[in-house]
Amino acid sequence: MIPQLFVEKIDLGDGRSITIETGRLAKQADGSVVVRMGDTMILATAVSARTSNPGVDFLPLTVDYREKFAAAGRFPGGFFKREARPSDSEVLTMRLVDRVLRPLFPDDYHAETQVMIQLMSHDEEVMPDALAGLAASAALAVSDIPFYNLISEVRVARIDGKFVINPSREDLAKSDIDMMIGASMDSVAMVEGEMKEISEAEMVEAIKFAHEAIKIQIQAQLRLQAAFGKKEIRIYEGEKENEEIYKKVKAAAYDKIYAIAKVGSAKHERSAAFAEVKEEVKALFTEEELAADGDLVSKYFYKTNKEAVRNVVLELGLRLDGRKTTDIRPIWCETDYLPRVHGSSLFTRGETQALATVTLGTSREANQIDSPSEQGEEKFYLHYNFPPFSTGEAKPLRGTSRREVGHGNLAQRALKNMIPADCPYTIRIVSEVLESNGSSSMATVCAGTMALMDAGVQMVKPVSGIAMGLITDGEKFAVLSDILGDEDHLGDMDFKVTGTADGITACQMDIKIDGLRYDIMEQALGQAREGRLHILGKLTETIAAPRADVKAHSPKIITRTIPGNFIGALIGPGGKVIQELQKATGTTIVINEVDEQGVIEILGTDPAGIEAVLAKIQSITFKPQMGEAYEVKVIKMLDFGAVVEYTAAPGNEVLLHVSELAWERTENVTDVVNMGDVFQVKYLGLDPKTRKEKVSRKALLPRPPREEKKE
Repeated sequence: MIPQLFVEKIDLGDGRSITIETGRLAKQADGSVVVRMGDTMILATAVSARTSNPGVDFLPLTVDYREKFAAAGRFPGGFFKREARPSDSEVLTMRLVDRVLRPLFPDDYHAETQVMIQLMSHDEEVMPDALAGLAASAALAVSDIPFYNLISEVRVARIDGKFVINPSREDLAKSDIDMMIGASMDSVAMVEGEMKEISEAEMVEAIKFAHEAIKIQIQAQLRLQAAFGKKEIRIYEGEKENEEIYKKVKAAAYDKIYAIAKVGSAKHERSAAFAEVKEEVKALFTEEELAADGDLVSKYFYKTNKEAVRNVVLELGLRLDGRKTTDIRPIWCETDYLPRVHGSSLFTRGETQALATVTLGTSREANQIDSPSEQGEEKFYLHYNFPPFSTGEAKPLRGTSRREVGHGNLAQRALKNMIPADCPYTIRIVSEVLESNGSSSMATVCAGTMALMDAGVQMVKPVSGIAMGLITDGEKFAVLSDILGDEDHLGDMDFKVTGTADGITACQMDIKIDGLRYDIMEQALGQAREGRLHILGKLTETIAAPRADVKAHSPKIITRTIPGNFIGALIGPGGKVIQELQKATGTTIVINEVDEQGVIEILGTDPAGIEAVLAKIQSITFKPQMGEAYEVKVIKMLDFGAVVEYTAAPGNEVLLHVSELAWERTENVTDVVNMGDVFQVKYLGLDPKTRKEKVSRKALLPRPPREEKKE
């Protein structure tokens, strides 16, 4: 018997729609739904353990998003024909969903929770990442898991001045905005995207437009929840609490923490001072009390610390390092720091430092994208590394983290539209975070800008970035420019904004509270612009414009286009010609066929080697024109003529027949020309008898007068 299916429809208002259904698939999960738009179908499931692990004081939430190759009727690439580790695009989608869901679970809910989202069918007209947040929230909505504030996510684009929800990839290419917004019915929780130098007002307008669409999607989830039969929320064991211990900890620690916070100090000095206060608090309890309730003492100390630090900001306008809310930490920069890389820079802002390198290559080094929902390549990409020593810690290295993927993607999106369209290079930036105390991703953007200019990449405009924070008690609020790591942890918002002097190029915002007002968002954006321009000034003081050319040891790239029918001649049998040419010239040669044309990239550090390749290409593609004169050189003597080579195209040979040497009868070829002679010939096209190319020396010589016949 087929189980009953419950379906709700969301009308996007332009002829497209989204459906959410439940009741048929994955019924052993706590909640499961299928979301469909066009022929794209996503299965989302939510499962949560019935009990929490002892000692866990956080929500162990895992959000997993995977794209099945069968969804697009494709096989996984490579030798191992099975989906394996998640791609970067899958990781980025996981982060988009996780960042919206996580803050909306109850603070005291600590059971192992897993939300799995799978792309089961892919329609090329529908981008599935825009549906993942809706699917995850709907799966939680039909479960008994404690999750009270439903959400959704949408992509918003602006095409020809008009906002569009969840555009196709083809339409998105025409847009000047690509933003993902996640929100509940009441407030925006997450924003991430890239823009082509839009204003702050335009960004807020796009967010508001997306929020209205999200409200409609949440209403559909509520209807589905009601039709399916809202399950009674499970009873769970919350956190252990003890009001007496809390009062004792706060009484002993609050004033001391407040005093430390208002003085202003460096990270390690401040941490040591807070640790000393914590030890004093612990000393107020017996060993037996600490054995029984030590976790509560630590928890209440953190709660007191957070409250005191936030109150210093709200009451005094002072921050942990002594700055006012709008102050930017001291900045110093340096370019060309590493002598043998193609471009490098060092950016230091307070206790955050990033070392960026640029490597230039051919299209062969492009980053290949091969996923069920997208295929293509990136000729500009950025990798971000966050080693544990950057925060003074020793931790095991377990591969690239989701955070590193996300921060690198943000910095890449910030810079990519400032790479000129005619840049011939494939460009890789690597940011090594050497110190971190707040917003290393924005330090990466700044270091990346300077490294690109140091490498001689002709950026359209330099880009800088800043991270903004927020502290509010519901009535008073303070927007913080250039936040510290502690202000990120203790604050209510992390809002990163990048841009040029003329507009925003990328953003990432995470809100940790309900009900962020739009006027606060607008103030944060305005304050961010002032800080961003200040930082941009520091960058351009260090390097005002891109270097006129790449460095002497950097590869130069020359691009040439040849007719497609010459590609084979340049490659040679089994690649012999191109391999020997690369070896002889010390260059890298890449040939791509585009629209029946051969696009040739020549990469090398020796100008003579590049010139030799260009000469070879010219030689192979040289095609003399009928009636034109060309300089040739004799390279071989024959009884019936001389083999000559076009000097403008070495290797291109043609027979100069003895009858075309001179107007006079020529008995011996050597009577007219010899080995190595250089002279002009006229190209006569194909000989109709031999069907071979024909040239003539005599055609360029004055014709002798005819002798008159004797009577």
